[in-house]
Amino acid sequence: MLRSFSSLLLTILLLTGCASSDPRFSTETQYLNGYGAAHAHDRVRQPSVDNVSYWDGDHVSGPPAIRISLSEQCAYFYKGGELVGISAISTGREGFGTNIGNFKIIQKDRNHVSSRFGDYVDGRGNIIQKEIDTMKDPKPKGAIYDGAKMPFFMRIVGGTGMHEGFLPGYPASHGCIRMPGYMAETFFNNVSVGTPVAVTH
Repeated sequence: MLRSFSSLLLTILLLTGCASSDPRFSTETQYLNGYGAAHAHDRVRQPSVDNVSYWDGDHVSGPPAIRISLSEQCAYFYKGGELVGISAISTGREGFGTNIGNFKIIQKDRNHVSSRFGDYVDGRGNIIQKEIDTMKDPKPKGAIYDGAKMPFFMRIVGGTGMHEGFLPGYPASHGCIRMPGYMAETFFNNVSVGTPVAVTH
C-alpha cells in the first residue's frame, strides 16, 4: 500500500514538474509542425505521410521565393531570404517528370481544373473511364470530360504548377507539384505572379 502510494506521489510530482518547466506539456505552446492548435486549417493535414509541413510566415515580411527539392519531396518557402514554411509534396512520376530549373509564377487560379487529365463521365456524372489523358484517350460517344480539380493552382511553366492534391508519400503526379490542402492555400495566399520558384534535384 505504501509502495503504491509512493509511486502515485512520484508520478504526480513528475507530471506537475514537467507541466511547469517543459514546454512540450504546456497548453500555451504552439508547434510549427501543426500538431498543436497553431492553425485552424490543420484539420486537413495528412499526418500519415506528412510529418514535415509547417508555416510560420504570417508575421514575416520580405519578397517571397520558393525552392522545390525533388529528392527531398519538399517545398521551401522564403520571405526576404528567411525560411518561413515547408510543405511535403508529390512531384512528377516516371514518364511525367517535373521540370528542373528557375521559374516564376505565371498564373494563379484558385479553382483551376485540368484541361488534359480527368475522367470521362455520363450525363449523370457517373464515371465511364477514370484517370484519362485527353491527348491519348479518345472520348467515348456521349461521354463528358470532367477535368481533375487542382485547387490553389500556381503555374510555373507549361502545364506545370503547384496545387492541392493527394500525397501518397512519393512522386506520383503528371508533373505538377502537389501539396496538402492547407499548405497549397497558404503558399497561394503568400505569392504573386512573378514570385521566383527554383526546382532542384
